[in-house]
Amino acid sequence: MGEKFPERPEQVNADWLEHRLRSAGLITDQCITCVDHTAIGTGQVGDSIRFTIGYDGPGEGPATIAGKFAASDPTSRGTAQMMRLYLHEVCFYRDFAAELPIITPRPIFADIADDNGDFILLMEDMGPARQGNQLDSCRLADARQAIIQAAALHGPSWGKTHYTAAPDIQPDPKLRKMAESLYPGSTDTFVERYSGDLPADLMQIVRCMGELSKAVFARENEHKCLVHGDFRLDNMLFDAKDGAHPLAIVDWQTLTPGDGAMDIGYFMGAGVGSELRRAAEDELLALYRDQMALHGVSLTRADIDHGYKIGAVHGVSTAVFSAANVVRTERGDANFLSMARGALELVQDTGALDLFE
Repeated sequence: MGEKFPERPEQVNADWLEHRLRSAGLITDQCITCVDHTAIGTGQVGDSIRFTIGYDGPGEGPATIAGKFAASDPTSRGTAQMMRLYLHEVCFYRDFAAELPIITPRPIFADIADDNGDFILLMEDMGPARQGNQLDSCRLADARQAIIQAAALHGPSWGKTHYTAAPDIQPDPKLRKMAESLYPGSTDTFVERYSGDLPADLMQIVRCMGELSKAVFARENEHKCLVHGDFRLDNMLFDAKDGAHPLAIVDWQTLTPGDGAMDIGYFMGAGVGSELRRAAEDELLALYRDQMALHGVSLTRADIDHGYKIGAVHGVSTAVFSAANVVRTERGDANFLSMARGALELVQDTGALDLFE
């Protein structure tokens, strides 16, 4: 939280950006002559931008970089500010991204206002890439790559307080209480809005979770490692940088300390959906354990069972809460329904609600 920074993409001019790229060691003698920007991505609580940069001569400066700003929509922005989502993402890129083996955009500059409202991220452009699509699920090969990257986050941060005790990503008890109080109303909104779009048995689980709101949000999770918190296909770039990387993980607004298996349960339920999950669940969970072992963390299936179920429940609550509290769009409706359906079916298949009743 230092000097004044551009709060919107149109405020990023050549002089300011040139200073930032020079400070990051990305340019030396080159000077920036022009900067253009276009919107990218499908995020609903932040505006993602691609900057195209012109220089006064040849050199090694990047032709494009990615940027991220607070959502222009006041509803989405207010939700993100209240939940400290922007602070979590800035913390990841500022403090952790360069230290971890997980493939993610290289940070160039990150800053945030004192009230956690306005922020800016400048980072490596991972395009061309194949954007993960929540509504289409993915291939088994893609799911394997996601599991490998999850372990590359969880394993190296496992048991290390440098990561898990970082002040800017700690769960806020006040926010948890607020979520606990707001969730039943969000459940009512979700049920009213989507009652004809989900089977009755799944919608009943939504209602039950609304009634169990206190238990769901009062749970204490072990702070074993860093957890992405929204580990699903829309936050994944496959064949990133024109195939240089099999997968890059983006959107770190829900970074938190927790149980790594939560990301896996969330991905398998709210992420890939039940058809792929049911066919490949054992294989993918075994792959996660093998990858964690490569990072020095030995786990059994029983070790990950609790976090896996919590991840399924988290997928439901994320879909329900988000649907009720961000700006409504056609794709958003389809996305939240997709997340909810897969997560609810995983909750149903594993009996995850038994953890709270």
